Amino acid sequence: MSQPIPRVVILKTGSTYPSIKEQFGDFDEWFVRGLSPRLDITVLDTEAGELPTDPTDWDGIVVTGSPAMVSDREPWSENAAKWLARAVDKAVPLLGVCYGHQLLAHALGGEVGYHPFGRESGTRDVEMLASAQDDPLFRDFPGSFRAQLTHKQSVLRLPQGAVLLGRNEFEPHQAFRMGTCAWGVQFHPEFSEAIMRAYLGVQAPDLEREGFDSSAMIDSVTGAPEASALLERFSILVTKNKTG
Repeated sequence: MSQPIPRVVILKTGSTYPSIKEQFGDFDEWFVRGLSPRLDITVLDTEAGELPTDPTDWDGIVVTGSPAMVSDREPWSENAAKWLARAVDKAVPLLGVCYGHQLLAHALGGEVGYHPFGRESGTRDVEMLASAQDDPLFRDFPGSFRAQLTHKQSVLRLPQGAVLLGRNEFEPHQAFRMGTCAWGVQFHPEFSEAIMRAYLGVQAPDLEREGFDSSAMIDSVTGAPEASALLERFSILVTKNKTG
């Protein structure tokens, strides 16, 4: 007898730039590409107010990035934060990415705001800490890996009880876990190399105004296969958690 297919909900918290959406699709589509095809995936437009009812109706939860800012505390975002806190309390496997990472931290009592040194964008190195060695999601992850990043806000203070898993020179909170199975990552496992280059292309005027060399940043973009593998790892974790 075949096992039931795990049900995963993607909480979509915004949309990408129109030119990037036209070429590559939107945030939710990038996550669907990276997650296992053996999942039953539902996308809800959380920015438009769509939220599931009971978190335990789902075997896994993914929260996307967003051009919005957690510190603005928009009503839809605050409602989503309360829902995420319930999901963590119920121990439903959860992965928050960029805005989702920050929203998870905020939901559980952490502090989110603008990074004091501005923007982090492009392909960067992320260092995993010793705490990741026995983490259910990051176990056997490389000690250092490349990842795609673009953000102005950060988790300035982790929630009480959070386990810090990863960092880099710019961002002290690149990855953390709350409880047994809720993770936040500041980097973008759903970004391809081409999407990262496209982001830097759109951001180029702002990057130049902020003192960056946008051409050099675009040229330095590389693939980030270890970071991208996180979505398949999360898919496996969700499936194992469901089947016991």
